[in-house]
Amino acid sequence: MDQQTNLGRIQIVLVDTQDGANIGSTCRAMKTMGITRLVLVGDREYDENRVRTLALHASDVWDNAKRFSSLKEALSESVLTVAATRRRGKFRKSSALHPTQLSEVVQKTGEGLVSIVFGRESDGLTDEEVAMCAQVVTIPTSEQFPSLNLSQAVQIITFTLFDTIKTYPVQANPVTQARCEEAALKASEALDGIGYFKLAQEKLWTFRFLRDVYERAALTESEIQKMEKVFVKMSRVKAHKEIEDDV
Repeated sequence: MDQQTNLGRIQIVLVDTQDGANIGSTCRAMKTMGITRLVLVGDREYDENRVRTLALHASDVWDNAKRFSSLKEALSESVLTVAATRRRGKFRKSSALHPTQLSEVVQKTGEGLVSIVFGRESDGLTDEEVAMCAQVVTIPTSEQFPSLNLSQAVQIITFTLFDTIKTYPVQANPVTQARCEEAALKASEALDGIGYFKLAQEKLWTFRFLRDVYERAALTESEIQKMEKVFVKMSRVKAHKEIEDDV
């Protein structure tokens, strides 16, 4: 896959952005790095003049932006989903990528949409929104003042992608996030059927863990079908054994 094709399948997803000026600045930051897919999540309306003034000659990125009412919809067709956040916590991912590491992951990921998600200017992404993504990317900043403006964060990550991604041969094409969710749900149901879960939220945590692992592994359709069979067969073997024990 050549550099521009790789950059061209990356979409910047903005969740509930509060100020249209930040959207305009983001459009400019994206286009200077060869990335033009913009996705807006939420129902806010923005002042056209405010957006276009800051976008300058990148207004076409705004004109072609896609809108979704939910983040789940926006990510469903992606083969790789990454939340941009500096916050850590109990209900967030246990590890985060450096922007350079993210670029390396994107370069080696087969064909399909790559979504990088940015949150609100005031408080970023919620725990639930981060949980919808398979990975996290964090920009290193000073502990004395770690907060970055939205468009600055987009600029740093898109520059790193542009600077790092080169032409690279990719053979296998991974499945989408929606397909990963389907397989993870099937696995979770199979585990539930054999009484694996003991804690109240354990099924949800396992579902999210498996979905993220499947997505990060960039599994092909053939590979993910094999993973599904492992769990389905396991549940059937246990059911068969229980019937034998009852006889």
